[in-house]
Amino acid sequence: MTAYALEAEGLRKTFGALAVTRDVTLRLAKGARHALIGPNGAGKSTLVALLSGVLRPDAGSVRVFGRDVTHSNPPQRVRAGLVRTFQVTNLFSGLTVLENVFLAVSEKSGASYRFWRPASGERAILDKAESILVQLGLADYRHRRVDELAYGQQRLIEIAIALALEPKVLLLDEPTAGIPSAEAGVFLDALERLPADIAILLIEHDMQVVKRFATGVTVLVEGQTLMTGAPLEVMGSEEVRSVYLGRSGSERFMTEQAHA
Repeated sequence: MTAYALEAEGLRKTFGALAVTRDVTLRLAKGARHALIGPNGAGKSTLVALLSGVLRPDAGSVRVFGRDVTHSNPPQRVRAGLVRTFQVTNLFSGLTVLENVFLAVSEKSGASYRFWRPASGERAILDKAESILVQLGLADYRHRRVDELAYGQQRLIEIAIALALEPKVLLLDEPTAGIPSAEAGVFLDALERLPADIAILLIEHDMQVVKRFATGVTVLVEGQTLMTGAPLEVMGSEEVRSVYLGRSGSERFMTEQAHA
């Protein structure tokens, strides 16, 4: 039987007496498009930190295509193929779009130590960086400084950098957060063009994004899995609706359920 692209089993994490992750099991097949949702305080950020290696679990395991990475640090997990983006952009704002992606490709290829050589001398690296920009619709901005671009474009640059690291599993941590609605469509179009063989876990609060992007959804509540299912099944669940009642954003959530 083929190993899952990402398999987290029985993850637990406590801070003092507070249990923030309670026996969470999550499995993504190769090429999966899966979303993780939950109300504020559900433990989504902690789970992502456990998956990416920022935090170590008190119990449980994390595997990437069958390889146990439970005790691996974030760089080791990146080398195993598990790559994460963040809620807040983390770019070299004074460099161009192409320079940002070029640096990531150089790091992945092991050529970053040859920093004294001109970029034009690293043709293969430059070509790969350019191809990633074309794939995400950023080619026209390749020579623009990052701090000159709209926020939605900056979020796409983060994804370009993640692709430069050749992920097998990609964790997208609230990628649409802060993106104006006018830019959201272009951003989502680019997400849908990501390579089909990469398993993607989307941590998201916008249910319209989830409905458009994901084929499977896991609902996290108080550090544990409430349910996993198809987007329409999850959005139509009485139990899921009750979780959001009385919490920030619940009215928006309920409205979206009515239009699901």
